[in-house]
Amino acid sequence: MQLHLFEYAVVRIVPVVEREEFINTGVILYCKKEKYLKTKFTVNPKRITAFCDKLDIEEIQQHLLSFERIAAGLPDGGPIARLDIASRFRWLTAVRSTVIQSSKVHAGFSRNLDETLERLHGELVI
Repeated sequence: MQLHLFEYAVVRIVPVVEREEFINTGVILYCKKEKYLKTKFTVNPKRITAFCDKLDIEEIQQHLLSFERIAAGLPDGGPIARLDIASRFRWLTAVRSTVIQSSKVHAGFSRNLDETLERLHGELVI
């Protein structure tokens, strides 16, 4: 089985941006050669409210749903979802100073991208 070069970033909830504390909530995985771009999120309201009880968990979930729609290139994902797959990945992983941020982009090799997404999610989020 062939190895695929992939890139990924961890999506974080930063309840109080000024404090720079964060909770990992998801992973974005991209492979140019396979035209693969997927996300996986788990929102843990108890962990988030332990940092800041003023955040609207439902609003955060809606924003993360937008990330999923953009990654999938769905019509209801807005204009960013209509970009090519590489541009969508770069937009999703762009540096932000908001409540939802992504880590730096990291690279790796995988024989099975879906399994790698699940593994990274389990190791870095759960």
